[in-house]
Order: sequence, then C-alpha cells, then structure tokens
Amino acid sequence: MKSIFGIALIFTVCFALLAASSEDKSPKPQYDEKGNLLRPTDYRDWEFLSAGYGMNYSPSPGSHEMFTNVFVPRWAYQEFISSGKWPDQTMFVIDERDAQSKGSINKTGHFQTDLMGLAVEVKDSTHFPEKWAYFGFDEKDKASAPAPKGNSCFACHEAHAAVEHTFVQFYPTLLPIARNKGTINASYLKESEAPEQK
Repeated sequence: MKSIFGIALIFTVCFALLAASSEDKSPKPQYDEKGNLLRPTDYRDWEFLSAGYGMNYSPSPGSHEMFTNVFVPRWAYQEFISSGKWPDQTMFVIDERDAQSKGSINKTGHFQTDLMGLAVEVKDSTHFPEKWAYFGFDEKDKASAPAPKGNSCFACHEAHAAVEHTFVQFYPTLLPIARNKGTINASYLKESEAPEQK
C-alpha cells in the first residue's frame, strides 16, 4: 500500500513540475507562414510593468493623449529579476487606451477607456538578426509584419533604452534591479547623468 501511495505521489509531483515548467516558458512569440507576429491574446494576464499618460518622446505635442500600459510574460519577468537582463523570446505589449475625464462620479483627472492599438516589442534572435523587432496592431489585426529595418522605434530604443532595447527607466520596480545587477546601458547612464536642459 505504501509503495502504491509513493508512486502516486511521485507522479503527482512530476506532473506538477512539468506543468509549471511549461507555464513558466509561455507565452512566447508566435508567427504565421509569412513571418508576421500573431497578435498576443492573453497579455492582460501577464506581469504589469507600468503605465504612462500622454507620454511623447518628441518635443512636439502628440495629436492625441492616451494611456499606455506595459505588460511582459511572467517567465521573462522572473528571469529579469534574477539576472537584470531579458531572455530571448521576451515580448512587451504596450496596450494603448483612450483617455476620458468625464464619466460617472469622476470630477478631475483621467481614466482609461477604449483600446486604440497595441505596440509589441520582441526579442527573438532566431527570427531577427538585430535580436529586437517592433510591431503594431490596430483593433482588428490578427498578425503584424515587423517594422522595416532602420525604423524609428529601433533607432530610439537603441539610443535611449536603459537596459538592452527596453525603457526600464520608466519601470520603477525594475530600474533598481538593473542598477544592482550592473546591466544598465552605458549610453543611458551618460544621458541620465547629463545636466537637464531648460
């Protein structure tokens, strides 16, 4: 009887470990036959990194102020916590939502409403020679081709990202980890230490 119980216990533990292992490494980027990235569907269940409102990397005002919510798969988040770097096949989803100030009992400030689009950043060395690629989805897109080589997103991330190609400087819980692990880009350190121009 004890041996049967022991075998059952071993199978239960093995099954739990296999399930956890497969969960830990998903989701990952999925592509169609043309190499287009398939739209991530469950990103709202991923790790939430940060939100912005009306952010614009250009000095000229944007045409429309919106909220941006950033999500990353939990397995990639856990690896970043351990190493200060993003593992291959990490995806970032930027959920872009309209902003509204009048509604229900709200008197001041803004809250999020309709989805306006998704921006996705992918680290995948098996698909992209530069490792990082950028994609955009509107409400109905099921797949997206990568932005052309030399696109403005790639150039901006290459020049200003705090860690690898990612704007960890805007993720308040992760920037201290990157500092502690020594993985902050030298270009960002130089930029952040420069006196602010008025």
